[in-house]
Amino acid sequence: MSLGDKLYKILIQGGSWKTILSGLWITVQISALALVLGTVLGAVICLLRTRKNPAVRSIASVYIAILRGTPVLMLLLLLYYGVFARVKIAPVMVAVITFSLNVSAHVAELLRSALEAADHGQAEAARTLGFSAWNTFRLVMLPQVLRIAKPVYQSTIVNLIQWTSVVGYVTITDLTRVINNTASRTMQPLLTIIIGMLIYLALSYIVFGLFALSDRLKQRKRGEET
Repeated sequence: MSLGDKLYKILIQGGSWKTILSGLWITVQISALALVLGTVLGAVICLLRTRKNPAVRSIASVYIAILRGTPVLMLLLLLYYGVFARVKIAPVMVAVITFSLNVSAHVAELLRSALEAADHGQAEAARTLGFSAWNTFRLVMLPQVLRIAKPVYQSTIVNLIQWTSVVGYVTITDLTRVINNTASRTMQPLLTIIIGMLIYLALSYIVFGLFALSDRLKQRKRGEET
């Protein structure tokens, strides 16, 4: 069988491309929702982590330590077969909750690290000039934090997309499960898995491309302003 025949069998025959796109859409949905929810929750946890109250700081620290140290697959299985076992909730939503919790712990820690690395002298200077606490944070500290956290946040997004490959353990037909089923059906595991890897690689480079585009637009805007 030629390479073209194999690709036809894997990607076209019987509407395989539709099944692959369906699995890809599930992966993108879970990743996008978990990213948004996890980022918001992570910012809240970071805020708690930097409070002066030692009890609040300790709770936030334990939260981060547990979720960063727990394999995401174990957390997914715990929530699906344990916490939500008797609750009528879609497996996809359990996956979103799982990855949101996981992402929130990583985002909280990277934001805290970025806050510590930011130049606090500029914040003190802004306060001396009469800036309010909110304006000092919004105009002076936040841009620094976002710039410092951006590379790690980018990697977090790519890792999240890769982590979602385990959702098939809770009956979700995502991209990885579709690829596995297609490999079994066509008896072409090597080529099918390579195709799956290329799709995940493409998703990763789309993320890298969006961040690179964002940087270029900002540089162009600065150039126009000067």
